[in-house]
Amino acid sequence: MAQLDTNGKEGEVLHLEKVEAAPIKSSIFTQEDDLGAKRLERRLKWKLDLFILPLVSMVYFFASLGRSDLSNTKISGLDEQLKLSAKDYSNAANMFLVGYVVFQLPGTLLIKKIGPPIQFGIAMFMWGVFTTVSVAMTNRSQLMALRFLIGAAEAFIQGAVFYLSFFYEYSELATRGAIFFSTSTLAGSFSGLISYGVVENLNGAHGWLAWRWIFLIEGVLPVGATLLVIFLLPSTPEKLGRNFKEDERELAIQRSRRAHYEETTKLDWKLIHTPLLSVHFWIFVLLYCASHFCISSLQNFLPAIIKGFGYSGADAQLFSVAVYACAFFGVIFWARVSDCTNRRGWTTAAANVFAVLGYALLLGLTGTKARFGATCLLAFGAFANIALQLTWMTMTFVGYTRRKFSIIGIFSDLRSRPTGIELVLGKDE
Repeated sequence: MAQLDTNGKEGEVLHLEKVEAAPIKSSIFTQEDDLGAKRLERRLKWKLDLFILPLVSMVYFFASLGRSDLSNTKISGLDEQLKLSAKDYSNAANMFLVGYVVFQLPGTLLIKKIGPPIQFGIAMFMWGVFTTVSVAMTNRSQLMALRFLIGAAEAFIQGAVFYLSFFYEYSELATRGAIFFSTSTLAGSFSGLISYGVVENLNGAHGWLAWRWIFLIEGVLPVGATLLVIFLLPSTPEKLGRNFKEDERELAIQRSRRAHYEETTKLDWKLIHTPLLSVHFWIFVLLYCASHFCISSLQNFLPAIIKGFGYSGADAQLFSVAVYACAFFGVIFWARVSDCTNRRGWTTAAANVFAVLGYALLLGLTGTKARFGATCLLAFGAFANIALQLTWMTMTFVGYTRRKFSIIGIFSDLRSRPTGIELVLGKDE
């Protein structure tokens, strides 16, 4: 212990007193504490997977259901009753994308202001109402307007992958993002099953052709699920509900800040332009555009493509279920490869090989079964690309503002221009 002696003539003298320091107990940092921390993190991730991931996935499931219903109604009497040409149908599909492009920037930037539960819930309600109202359509102008409104409403869930990055770290995001995105393939299968059942059992019931029943059923479902999202989905880690203990909530906040490299999650308008100055951002834009060209053409015309193989309308809807099942398996498979190897670029390239091979076989083969197999191969590779690229982009741009702007992917929806398949099928008959 140090003392000052001021009695001497020579001035102040500092005397040091020896003190025996207490030994540090080895039990302060024990293996048990480390195991306890790992158990806490495992428990937190298990609860996030149980309470948050299914709700967000449900939102995207219903959004994808709303996108695929047009392709099924096309071969269920819509084009005949509304007297639509192939070009009219292609324009209707593109009107959805126009609405999506126009509103996806505000839809993503407002996610923090409005709050994910309210924004996602209201968006679900709105596109469900617009889809339900579609049963009353009598001409192509009404079809165009409603598809635009449905696309505008769905744009407000654009930030769902960004929302997941609040709760998951880099090494966990690709698999969770794939589970989230794989619901689009499940929605395609589910829509095909609904359409098959409607065509077989409800076509002509109460004077309605099958397409009206399809719009009614697939519009009512998201409206009914709206309250689940609004009341059960937390907006941030700080607002995790009663299912999470205090230590789990604190760990979730720490994980979120580590992932974003920021103490706060506020939008900084001074940094919002910075991704535009990055070469990596524009490479992502090109990759994302190419992937959406591929998937949009497949989603919008899959039943028609299968019908072109020689199958009937109802069988074409049923066979589309198998194609989406292959897509679902591909999304989960390639995401696990990406997370386990941490080779995002190589995994994306490998998935693209299957997509390119599928398209090449479709162009070169003539047999019905062989072309159907090529379509399944195409879906296995193509659908995984979107999940891989979205999560890869989220990992690349650090910080709340940069990540939020980059995940918007506003230029990705250049896919609203006709693709090669749309040009072929979009000619006036």
